[in-house]
Amino acid sequence: MTRDEKRAGISLAAIFALRMLGLFLILPVFAEHAKHIPGGGNLALVGLAMGAYGLTQAIFQIPYGMASDRWGRKRVIVVGLLLFALGSAVAALATDIYLIIAGRVLQGSGAISAAVTALAADLTRDQHRTKVMAMIGSSIGLVFAVSLIGAPALYAVIGMGGLFWLTALLALGAVFLITRVVPDPPPPQPGPTVPFREVLLDGQLMRLNFGIFALHLIQMAMFVVVPGLLVKNGLALAGHWKVYLGTMLLSLVPTVPAIILAERKGKVKAVFVAAVLLLVAAETGCYLGMDNLTALVAMMTVFFLAFNVLEANLPSLISRVAPARAKGAALGVYNTSQAIGLFLGGALGGWLAQHSGPGGVFGLGAVVAAAWVLVALSMKLPSLRPSPEAQATPAARGILEQS
Repeated sequence: MTRDEKRAGISLAAIFALRMLGLFLILPVFAEHAKHIPGGGNLALVGLAMGAYGLTQAIFQIPYGMASDRWGRKRVIVVGLLLFALGSAVAALATDIYLIIAGRVLQGSGAISAAVTALAADLTRDQHRTKVMAMIGSSIGLVFAVSLIGAPALYAVIGMGGLFWLTALLALGAVFLITRVVPDPPPPQPGPTVPFREVLLDGQLMRLNFGIFALHLIQMAMFVVVPGLLVKNGLALAGHWKVYLGTMLLSLVPTVPAIILAERKGKVKAVFVAAVLLLVAAETGCYLGMDNLTALVAMMTVFFLAFNVLEANLPSLISRVAPARAKGAALGVYNTSQAIGLFLGGALGGWLAQHSGPGGVFGLGAVVAAAWVLVALSMKLPSLRPSPEAQATPAARGILEQS
């Protein structure tokens, strides 16, 4: 990778991380906090507040991606980050669940994910794009871990309003990075455009889009009920960071070898399917062990292992499968699928928690993960095109076509 490619990868991953940290920080603590504000006793509204930004993300991802094609990636990203910061401020000043929902909706209107990943594709050559996409995907798993560990301690010090103000500051920090650090993209390449219908209905892209939808639906639904279960099983909210830190550290130990095995040994599909199977096991285990703290913590470790592997691989696979001149459109659909998953995970998780209890939420996760296994088994992945200087190495020759 050139110096500019490394700079682009690191800075764009940091922008993604700053924004996603702001979104994830509330997950471990909001369900418990909501009990003390007007309207927060209704778990359906709590789930809606947690997933509301996903609804507006779903609406705006494709328009933002198309706007970035026309008016420039950086300009669109800055607008989206400023809207996200404004939504964070509204939520920070909210005094009831309804205003928090409004703030989360406004946060989601800053739907920059497709524009950021399209910019990453603009700034990297084909043979190095997978590395940069994996950096961005890995950053999401990393900030998810940081938010789970740090949110309970931060909440104890600065409260929910402080967490939302922090998310606004993180968004402004991302504006600085995009305007001052990220290299300017080259002019777009001429050539025929790929019809949007072909991108939307491509079978392999649809499989990956379903995957990111399922992963974030399960994640958001889980965290409607997990904080309450930890409290119910005797762990005070202020001590939740210990569980999140321990489970994340344990899950990270096998994550890196799994990613290396996938890319260097030509086992991308095998590792991917195995990770989805772990999601089924984690959700089933949470259902069976939700009244036992040790069992619940063990299954959360399994969940985080699967989440980290899948979150790192999915953006890389999208960049490999998408047509060269339709990456912006493909990434727009991909990120829209993610946002719909986040919204439905919060909304369905809250509704099920209200009417069926935590068991219904974990049951939903297990069913969705099982459906994903069937979808993943039918994936056909193209080979990774190594750089010319890497083609002579055994590692490069070992990256074979997955089918």
